[in-house]
Amino acid sequence: MIDIANERMNILFSMAKKEFSNNPNRSHRYVSLARKISKKYNTKIPENWRRSYCKNCYKFLNPSKNSSVRLFDGEVNIKCHECNEVMKIPYKKEKKEKRRAKIEYYAIKKRNNE
Repeated sequence: MIDIANERMNILFSMAKKEFSNNPNRSHRYVSLARKISKKYNTKIPENWRRSYCKNCYKFLNPSKNSSVRLFDGEVNIKCHECNEVMKIPYKKEKKEKRRAKIEYYAIKKRNNE
């Protein structure tokens, strides 16, 4: 049942993305249906769709149409223009991992040259 619920949520979010330009209200409805499925079957919304709706008003977010994305002090700020809520998502961890990978790459390269 959980696999079917996840599949259905993916379908609803992809339909919301397609439908947003023509009928934004319908795409907002698809998001609310996906949330209801998530609550009913006690599953999480798929990782790739978590940032695509507002956590306050539950509207589908389409950057530059009804939301704006800014990078500020090690976090991603996503502002919903429907309710003016700002979602702050840190990305210092990703920056740190990228820096470590770069250091390891150069360390390996230096060992190979010796």
